[in-house]
Amino acid sequence: MPDNYFARYLPLLLHIGIVTGLASVIVILSQLVGQHKPGLAKMSPYECGVEPIGDAQGRFSVKFYLVAMLFILFDVEAVFLYPWAVVLRELRMFGFWEMMVYIGIVLVGLFYVWKKGVLDWGLAAARRRDF
Repeated sequence: MPDNYFARYLPLLLHIGIVTGLASVIVILSQLVGQHKPGLAKMSPYECGVEPIGDAQGRFSVKFYLVAMLFILFDVEAVFLYPWAVVLRELRMFGFWEMMVYIGIVLVGLFYVWKKGVLDWGLAAARRRDF
């Protein structure tokens, strides 16, 4: 084992340096060697093969952002299930019931947003609310 504490991180720093250098070389070579012939088709936005209609800077509904935040919230909460599953045998029944309380709180939050209609994307649901 090395005497210097930071010597253990030398392979990691070397790896980060090589990756950064390689990525920089690839981007620079692409700029130098690549052909740059902008045209109307190249400069237009690509939208799944469909001709773009309207302005790209259009406004989005608040529901878009609410669903995105809820996805992140429930995704992060699902991350807490993995460490719990790893140490479940050590926690025994106490850990099981603690996780049941946690999942119950998450489900209460899910039912709340469901009841508020945040997860409804239909046109009728959009007309009912003042978003």
